[in-house]
Order: sequence, then structure tokens, then C-alpha cells
Amino acid sequence: MTSSTTVAPATAAPTDESALDELLSRPSPGVGEALAAAGGDIVLLGAGGKIGPTMARMARRALVDVGSDARVIAVSRFSDAAVREELGEQGIEVRSADLAEPTSYRDLPDAAAMFYLAAMKFGTTGQEHRTWWSNAAMPALVADRYRGVPSVVYSTGNVYPLSPLAHGGSLESEPAAPVGEYAQSCLARERIFTNAAHEWGTPTTIFRLNYACELRYGVIADIAVKIAAGEPVDVTMPAVNVAWQGDVNAWALRSLELAAVPPHILNATGPETVSVRRLATWLAEEMDAEVTFTGTESDDALLNDASECHERYGYPSVPLRRLVRWVGQWVADGGRQLGKATKFQQREGKY
Repeated sequence: MTSSTTVAPATAAPTDESALDELLSRPSPGVGEALAAAGGDIVLLGAGGKIGPTMARMARRALVDVGSDARVIAVSRFSDAAVREELGEQGIEVRSADLAEPTSYRDLPDAAAMFYLAAMKFGTTGQEHRTWWSNAAMPALVADRYRGVPSVVYSTGNVYPLSPLAHGGSLESEPAAPVGEYAQSCLARERIFTNAAHEWGTPTTIFRLNYACELRYGVIADIAVKIAAGEPVDVTMPAVNVAWQGDVNAWALRSLELAAVPPHILNATGPETVSVRRLATWLAEEMDAEVTFTGTESDDALLNDASECHERYGYPSVPLRRLVRWVGQWVADGGRQLGKATKFQQREGKY
């Protein structure tokens, strides 16, 4: 089967949240084929967070495009009832479940492919016990429930050490060296799913992301909000990698085709290593605002080399400067934010 749609690069900025969500969930060529090849239903665990809703919508749209009748099943606590309702309206089957509760797993649906998105990052400091339960214990329960099911496991570039700016970012082959309990617990998640792959033959992709950006969330939005509030931008973390979340959604869904034993690790981010100071300067120009800075740039940063991802799936459909322009306009116009700062400035792993 081949996709019935060819998606042109987005050039016009979304003007409202409906248009934004449509763009974030618009499938690129290859997504439907990768999902349909699983031969059955797709389940997304932890689908009620920042990324899950548009990723679930993209999966559904992509399967429809290629003529598949496979279901997309979104599982989450769905603390926001509006998200649950919107997903249902898009033809996605919604299941409420608390993945932190071991008894919930007996009611989870069978599936031909599983995407694991659940994690705890914000509020880690002071609640380390909850972080380890969410990021290390829950994966063991999930891996047991979905033994042998091809899986994509969301992870983070935080499992890498800080990288010298001249180094070019961490490659998938480089040893993990997480800083702080959040990053350590994320490496534990990877190790648990890796063990499941070896013990139970579960084909797995580990998807190491930093940072996904859209207009309501992400590093670029964090900086824009600081500028709008007249607060200084911290440049202690001197540079970042970022990518449009719509592209990240597509890359993650397509990475199902890479699932293997042992797991295939894939870095996911944009091609640029961009300075935080430059991002802030661009945003201030777009917002017609003044920007001030605090801190002194360090010689290293949390950086990924995602060249394998780009070779497989292409460069982002929304280039960096366009994304900066969109975010600047959105924030300057008072567009809603999700209220979940990335805390990208953290160099000691305290979230």
C-alpha cells in the first residue's frame, strides 16, 4: 500500500490551536506504511501528555491514508478530560488507565505495536522516589505486558554527558553518562526495555529525543516567554538542538520499522547546534522586544548528533528560522502556553 497524500512543507504560521494541532498531526510520507506493516492495532501508552495527543492523531491519519483499518488506542490517566474527548472525536480509541498501578495492566489492550511515552521529569527534585517508580518500575510492568510486541520507547538525550561544543554532539554509539537522578532513571528505563528485548525477543527502538518544540512548549517557547515577561535569558547552557514536534512525531512513528533485538537506538533532534544567545536575539527581533542575558556560556552542552535520523527520514520540514518566527509571533500575540518549562538551562540534572 502507498500513501494517498503528499505533504508539502508548511510555510504559513498556524493562527490558532486547531490549526496548530492539525499541522503537528499531519503525517509525512512513509508514516502510514511503517505503521501498517505492523499488521494490527497500535497502542500508545502515556498518550495524554505533551506529545502523545498529536502523535496519536498522526498515527490515525496516516493509517487512514494507506487504507488500513487498524485501530489507534491511546492509553493515559487523561487528567485533562478535553484531551480525551478530542482524541475520541478524531477516531482514536481511548482507554483510561494509571500505569503506575500494577493492577491496571491486566485490562490493557493487545496490540501489534506499542509506543511507550510515559515519563516523569518535572518535579523530580524532592520526589525522587516517584521519578524512579515512573521511569524505571513502570517500564518493567509495560515490558512484561507487551512481551514480543514491536515497541518504540521514548527516551532522552539527557542520558548522554555534556558534550564539548566542538565535538558535534553525542552519537548513538557513545557511552551513556547521565547527570542527576532524572537522567539516571531514564537510563534505567532503557536498560529495562533492553533486558526485555534480550530475554523475551521484543523488537525495540529506543528513541532519544532533545528537544521537541512547538508554539506552546519547548526551548524556543521558554526563551520567548522570558523575553515577553522582561526577564533575562540564562545562557549558562550555551547551545541546544531543537526540532519541530510534527517532525519528531513522524520520526518516532516511522522508527517502529527499526525495532530490533538488541534495541536500535536513534537520536532525534534538529541538525543545528544553535546558541541560546542567538535564539534569544532572533526571538527578540520577531517580537519587537528587548532581550537581556544572565550567566556566562560554558564550553559544553547537552547535544545530540541526529545524522542517522536525518539520513533515514530527511531534515525537518519546518526549518529552525521558520520555527523561531512562528514561536515569536505566537508568544507576542499572547498565544496559550502549556506551562511546562523544559528547564533546558539545567546543567546538574535537577528538575
